[in-house]
This record gives sequence, C-alpha cells and structure tokens, in this order.
Amino acid sequence: MKKLSVCVLFGGVSSEHSVSEVSASAVLENIDREKYDVHAVGITNEGEWLYFEGETDDIRNHKWEMGKTTPAIISPDRTHKALLKLGEKVEKIDIDVVYPVLHGKNGEDGTIQGLCELAGIPYVGSGVIGSAACMDKCIAKILFEKAGIPQANWVELKIGDTPDFEMIEKKLGYPMFIKPSSAGSSVGVTKAGDREELEKGIALALEHDYKVLIEEAINAREVECAVMGNLSPRTADVLGEIKPAKEFYDFEAKYEDENSQLMIPSPVDKETEEKIKEYAIKAYKICECRGHSRVDFFVEKTTGEIILNEINTIPGFTPISMYPKLWENSGLLMSEVISKHIKFALTRED
Repeated sequence: MKKLSVCVLFGGVSSEHSVSEVSASAVLENIDREKYDVHAVGITNEGEWLYFEGETDDIRNHKWEMGKTTPAIISPDRTHKALLKLGEKVEKIDIDVVYPVLHGKNGEDGTIQGLCELAGIPYVGSGVIGSAACMDKCIAKILFEKAGIPQANWVELKIGDTPDFEMIEKKLGYPMFIKPSSAGSSVGVTKAGDREELEKGIALALEHDYKVLIEEAINAREVECAVMGNLSPRTADVLGEIKPAKEFYDFEAKYEDENSQLMIPSPVDKETEEKIKEYAIKAYKICECRGHSRVDFFVEKTTGEIILNEINTIPGFTPISMYPKLWENSGLLMSEVISKHIKFALTRED
C-alpha cells in the first residue's frame, strides 16, 4: 500500500516561532513512518521556507536552520499539488496532506490554510474561516455570544480609537485584562489594577495587533477541553486543569516556568465537566472549526460559573502541552492522534 506524502510545516513568522519548533519535533517523532512519507519544511523568522533533512533534535533545540536545508515552497498551482524543492534543479515532491504546526500569526490565522486551498492540497486543522475567526478573539466572542455560551464581559478597542475609560471601568471594573485580539500564547497580555496600568496595557497590546480586547478579570480555575473531528466532533474523555506558576497564564508561565502544573483529569465535578464538553462542541461548531482544537474555559472559584475563554485551532504538542496529554489519558497515543488528524484532513465530512 502506497504511503501518503505528508508535509509538516513549522516555525513561522510569529512570536510563537520557538514553540512551533518544539511542537513540530514531537509531531515528527510520533508520526507513523510506516503509513506516511514525511517532509519537514521550516519557515524562518524572516519568512524563508526551507526543506529540512536533519535531526529532529535540531528543530527542538532551534538549530535546524544551521543544518541541511534547501529552499522550498508549496506551489499554489493546483495542477502541481506539490512541494517544490529549489536546489540546483527544481524537484517536485507530490504532497497528499499538509500538516501545519504553526502557532499564532501567519499559520493559525487562515493564511497557510488559504495557500493550501489555492494549491488544492488537503490540510490538517480548521479552514480559512475557522482559523481566522478563532485567531481574532473579538470575532470569536461575537460568535460565542451568538451561540449563547457564557463569557466574560469585554470591550474592543482599535488603533486610532480614543478610549472611553469611564465606560470601560464601569462595564468591566478593576482588575481587568488587556490582550492583543489576534496574538497567541498570551503574548502582550497584561493585567490592570488602575487606569495608569490600563493605559500601559493598551499601548503594549497595540504593539502586537491593531485591535485590543479588554476583558473583566475572573477569579477562576483554568480548565481545558480537547476536541477532534469535523462535522461530528468529539471531546477527549477527560478535561485538564492548569495551576499557573504566575498570577495568570502568560507566555512565560505557559512555556518557560516549570512550576506551572497540569492536572489531568481536572477535579471539577461531573456536572461541570459535562457542561464544559457541551459548550466546547457548540463553540467548535459555531466557529467552523475542523480537525482539532483546544477549547479553554474558566470556572469561577466562588460560584462555579462556567465561562468560555478562547479556542486554539492549532494547540501545542510540546512536552507540557495539554492537548496530546488529554487524548493520551483518553486512550489515544500521540501517533494515533496524528493519524486521526490526517484522516480528518482527507475526509472533511467525518
């Protein structure tokens, strides 16, 4: 039986470039090589595409660009359905599936997905609309509201707008969180306890995006749900819970501080667990997600109220990432999860 040819994309022009490298190394190490011919293509911080033929450890250790690489691109010409390796001679490598492991901008936001659509090559994960909608937290919140899913009170602010601080303070109260609307992994996120901190937080968020989400702070536990599938998605059997090393789960707490803890399964009660799973599926569907996503929730510590935070359409596959651990605790090895992702890319109706 002929192996499927899979192109794994990693790196990218994103603040999450290094995280993508760690996630991609896990995918490359766990993908079933008896089923798939695997082609690794890294995108540098400058946006250069390079076919990589070295050791996976070099990707994990952020040294792959110094190894054996050749310029390469996915051809947008759908008569090719191929990767073009641009050595001394152009080598055409037929590709059956693209597997993007690109976190954040220029990978998780519909851009790579649009290229794959042009190229006519199936790809793992959400489509253009789903990827773009979930990447833009403000757009996602409008969809969550449409679906009737509880969420924190919020205000949108765009570059050039004059902030109505009195309105913001009245609607949200202090403390509040300020986030770039379309940046991932908590980059550029701050917590404001007064107007001076709010102004500084807005300025920082606008360094990362033209649009800012300002959100009321919730005294909550952070609970995550893994979802997989297309038109009939399912959740992992268990939920996960995060105990951040810092006051909130920012980039450092998520990826650099070993004191952040994951609790699998989450100790939430059964009724809360089932409601979170219900909301996760509802959010996944209203946002047109496909393939796989991680849906993040808050559970208010005093009232137990469930509040949807956000959807990540390309969740992490690092050693401390929740998504693969939740499926592992549901009986699926990472290699099986990867194979299912590829299957969903090829059968969009499933």
